[in-house]
Amino acid sequence: MIQVSGVGLRYGDRKLFEDVNIKFTPGNCYGLIGANGAGKSTFLKILAGDIEAQEGHVSMGKDERLSVLRQNHFEYDEFSVLDTVIMGNKRLYEVKTEKDAIYMKEDFSDEDGMRAAELEGEFAELNGWEAESEAATLLNGLGIGDEFHYMLMKDLEGSDKVKVLLAQALFGKPDVLLLDEPTNHLDLKAIQWLEEFLINFENTVIVVSHDRHFLNKVCTHIADLDFGKIKLYVGNYDFWYESSQLALKMAQDQNKKKEEKIKELQAFVARFSANASKSKQATSRKKMLEKIELDDIRPSSRKYPFINFQIGREIGNDVLTVDGLSASLDGETLFKDIRFTMNKEDKIVFLGSPLAKTALFDILMDRREADAGTFKWGVTTSQSYFENDHEQYFTGSEKTLVDWLRQYSPDDETESFLRGFLGRMLFSGEEVKKSPAVLSGGEKVRCMLSKMMLSNSNVLILDEPTNHLDLESIQALNEGLIRYKGAMLFTSHDHQFIQTIANRVIEIREDGTILDKQLTYDEFLEWKESQGLK
Repeated sequence: MIQVSGVGLRYGDRKLFEDVNIKFTPGNCYGLIGANGAGKSTFLKILAGDIEAQEGHVSMGKDERLSVLRQNHFEYDEFSVLDTVIMGNKRLYEVKTEKDAIYMKEDFSDEDGMRAAELEGEFAELNGWEAESEAATLLNGLGIGDEFHYMLMKDLEGSDKVKVLLAQALFGKPDVLLLDEPTNHLDLKAIQWLEEFLINFENTVIVVSHDRHFLNKVCTHIADLDFGKIKLYVGNYDFWYESSQLALKMAQDQNKKKEEKIKELQAFVARFSANASKSKQATSRKKMLEKIELDDIRPSSRKYPFINFQIGREIGNDVLTVDGLSASLDGETLFKDIRFTMNKEDKIVFLGSPLAKTALFDILMDRREADAGTFKWGVTTSQSYFENDHEQYFTGSEKTLVDWLRQYSPDDETESFLRGFLGRMLFSGEEVKKSPAVLSGGEKVRCMLSKMMLSNSNVLILDEPTNHLDLESIQALNEGLIRYKGAMLFTSHDHQFIQTIANRVIEIREDGTILDKQLTYDEFLEWKESQGLK
């Protein structure tokens, strides 16, 4: 349990939050959400004791232990992987280190023997004899095999270091677990393992994540940082999002009778409760959902961009034919002799190596040459490409955002039209006079999406479009692409994004060949499992 009482924090004239009073209790997983810059990571640092609040205090139960996912990848470079994980329980590691040092002494004294006996007792109480076994289990679950356990941290790749630090945070059954973006750099298998771990975790978890599928799977509550306060909502992210939209609709319709609103709320809660049945987390959530009353849900102050792709011309039956394409990088095969035909209804997600997927998209958009093979776009198609690395569109630009967008408009649009268009993408007022070169990563993505929307293309190629976006923009992009009437090729690490958009999956395998299935993402994963495929 962790109790927050009257906590407030300001930076200059800017108020992040004030008078926050909230209790996080065992057995629950809280998803901490809020717009970019709202202070989510800062709030976690206050809970962890890394930052001191200007007002109020944070308290925990007596003798309870708090564990935090740390992001310093170099702090443990001189330690073994296994020791780094065990350091998750600081006291246990201190006892182990002192005990081992005593036994290494050549002139072992009576006093040493007495101290070693004390340490052995504490070591046993801290479950020290199972420490290496537990650490190994966590590492293996996250994809760090036995062969890495005694290596030094400095010898691991960056993505593997992230997994070790996550195992460190999970180690030793902490009473309170704080996780800031724990799925970053994790592969699908590791994310699924982490989801199951947290679903079965019996203590308190507070997590910040942009992965909606992850939040939906693990969260019993959403802690919404909004209006400088934090309010708790029962349920997962989808429930919070749809209930906040329902509350906004109700607030906008003041003439609606309260009885009708209550019926609408009851139908909404019943729909979500019916889906909450597959796990321990979901079952407990269902009981709490059934107790919700009308006043428990409120509209959010969040602003969502309006993302709506229109097609300028109906697409014909011939969309794309790929015949024997091959590509390599520095002598390593990315893919070889791949063949597929794209249909006008297809929204294809590509899985596999990021280098291979980007290389394929670059070839299809004439950004690079293939080693072998050909491809042909249908005569009725027009393509728009969201490149993974799009910095070249912004580097050195002295234009305002209005002028930057104007150069990609097929018609000579007025400044008023372009300002309105940018406003729908959350660039309002004086922001449209910004230089594109000074934009944040998320703002640049919104600009690239604006450029694509103006093209009215009937085929979209999107390489990791959700990178750098906040939850609100991801949600808006997701809904915009579900509505899109054209064909699509895309990549993403967002499970929910893929599942709700793709009707076909093409996976580029390690040997350079492809698996091509007309299935949804979840169906594809089930099919692979049934076939015993990795």
